Amino acid sequence: MSDLHTLSVKVLAESLRSKQVSAVEVATRFLARTGGNPHNAFLDIDSEVTLAQARASDAKLADGTAGPLEGVPVAHKDVFVTRDFVTTAGSKILQGYRSPFDATVVQRLAQAGMVTVGKLNCDEFAMGSANENSAYGAVTNPWDTARVPGGSSGGSAAAVAARLVPAATGTDTGGSIRQPASFCGITGIKPTYGRASRYGMIAYASSLDQAGPMARSAEDCALLLSAMCGPDIDRDSTSLDMPSEDFTASLNNSIEGLRIGVPKEFFGEGLHADVRAALDAALREFEKLGAKLVPISLPRTELSIPVYYIIAPAEASSNLSRFDGVKFGHRAKDYVDLVDMYKKTRAEGFGNEVKRRIMTGAYVLSHGYYDAYYLQAQKIRRMIADDFQNAFKACDLIAGPVAPSVAWKLGENAGDPVADYLADIFTLPASLAGLPGMSLPAGFGAGGMPVGMQLIGNYFKEAQLLNAAHRLQQATDFHLRQPEGI
Repeated sequence: MSDLHTLSVKVLAESLRSKQVSAVEVATRFLARTGGNPHNAFLDIDSEVTLAQARASDAKLADGTAGPLEGVPVAHKDVFVTRDFVTTAGSKILQGYRSPFDATVVQRLAQAGMVTVGKLNCDEFAMGSANENSAYGAVTNPWDTARVPGGSSGGSAAAVAARLVPAATGTDTGGSIRQPASFCGITGIKPTYGRASRYGMIAYASSLDQAGPMARSAEDCALLLSAMCGPDIDRDSTSLDMPSEDFTASLNNSIEGLRIGVPKEFFGEGLHADVRAALDAALREFEKLGAKLVPISLPRTELSIPVYYIIAPAEASSNLSRFDGVKFGHRAKDYVDLVDMYKKTRAEGFGNEVKRRIMTGAYVLSHGYYDAYYLQAQKIRRMIADDFQNAFKACDLIAGPVAPSVAWKLGENAGDPVADYLADIFTLPASLAGLPGMSLPAGFGAGGMPVGMQLIGNYFKEAQLLNAAHRLQQATDFHLRQPEGI
């Protein structure tokens, strides 16, 4: 099968079960595609480990003990700890670190039979919107290598878009699955906060971080999400005590009469005309499928940026305090005492964006500023969540842009980190509210670059989101298109 790299997760799984191809053949093909590390997408690859996993999958396929995704390749964002691959979180402070255990998400996908190809590049500690903050170099966008792939899960998005792997894991704190999925023309979903375990996922902002799958289609994402989700309350205090769910079961349900909310705040002055045109066309396709568009308002949308950039750095300043050179990771070579060692280790190990957010977080939590900033941000966060609940009285799900523009040029915002922050305006509200959200290809904009549509559902409505996306993808072909030369 010469076209293995173009096959979906579903088709690959079916081909492996029917013995049309072996897991070793599949793994070998994808390993070959990672040669030379196209787009700087990978941070660690170990072909011996991958092929050993593939041989184990072939044995299970032969004896009838195969999992639902047996032998299908996957790669993990480098914030998920792994025993068999180095985990750095895109930072020098963890260079060469090897975890003694696997993250729950990694473990569950392995139990479903997936074969790990390697670890994927990301913004350092998942802090960024362009994947330019990685200590190991920027990832490039397969649609235009002069542009960013989005962040922080840029390596994951680029690897799937370039057909280096059929699927990947990502994490979404303020939009880091949805935005790179949009920029690279693939599908990605962030489930309801707590649906997927955070155990073994290196924390950025604990009340916001959530794992999710990235693949070419909603159907493929549903397959992965079904394996990833489920309670892990013994190891993750934020895990929901909800049973796992088969998100593929309702994928072909009719969306006749589905009420899709269109927030006026998402279609205002800051939205670029090319993105607006693609989204308008996609919304018309939904209407053809029987859905009804409902005008709604999310009045505190603009406040999501200052709220997020107070709460997330505050949590980061606490979470990253563990990286001090004492127990693991980088330690400065020359120091005079313990405090000097802390200072030099963190100064050498952390990049500029991580330092910026740690300092911001420490400031808003400091005496005299906690009430003025952090406490007020938490109050507005609740109001943002209430806005969504008011909106869901009039609609079943919400549709809008993922980002105001298509992917920008590498280095374009290098001197202005706030420009990257502002690009998160449409993804931050759902993250602050803990709602499920996804991005799916909805057309193309300036320079022939992909445009993603964001769908947001109410709590635990992942199946409804995935079904709506699947029905749109059955009516369009944007998710099937691929960059030139793939």
